[in-house]
Amino acid sequence: MSLLERLNNDMKQAMKNKEKDKLSVIRMIKASVQNEAIKLGKHDLSEEEELTVLSRELKQRKDSLHEFEKAGREDLVEKTRTELTFVELYTPKQLSEDELSEIVKETISEIGANSKAEMGKVMAAIMPKVKGKADGSLVNKLVQQHLS
Repeated sequence: MSLLERLNNDMKQAMKNKEKDKLSVIRMIKASVQNEAIKLGKHDLSEEEELTVLSRELKQRKDSLHEFEKAGREDLVEKTRTELTFVELYTPKQLSEDELSEIVKETISEIGANSKAEMGKVMAAIMPKVKGKADGSLVNKLVQQHLS
């Protein structure tokens, strides 16, 4: 089942159950997926392209959450946390920090990187492997730790 089909099914269910918050988030995700398809001139997105859209949605909400917390806007913090949980339902299971650390070590040894100057090469090699399964800032932090 494609992401759009899943979103449509969940949207119908949310309407039946009168879950306004969930319905709102599903509609936003669906709109983002459809806009991406239009932008790329395709009818259906590949799984990787869908992951890209979901990652973007997740990142936007995490960034918003951080900003709202800094501004002390508890009402928006709660709303954004709720949205995050709904978006995470559609993303693949996230890698644990230990699993991610293992991938970072393997990639560093594959590339033969041994200094922070080669961090760009390492990040470019790791990100396709963990796309949608790990937060980029966590990957960045782990790469820095292993290269220092």
